[in-house]
Amino acid sequence: MDKREKGPSETETILMALDQISQTIDVMTSVVGRLRNYMQQQESAAADQSKELPTEILSDHTLH
Repeated sequence: MDKREKGPSETETILMALDQISQTIDVMTSVVGRLRNYMQQQESAAADQSKELPTEILSDHTLH
């Protein structure tokens, strides 16, 4: 049997692998973007919350 008849060629295999890698990168980019947005929202919420705390509560915090 000829090598070409056994299955996908080496080039086709490489192209499929590259396509899968590209798709993985797209998914990971989306995940990183969502995590970044989440962290920014958490930081913003924490900043807003600290603005709302009375001054005497803030003065009880000790910085190290």
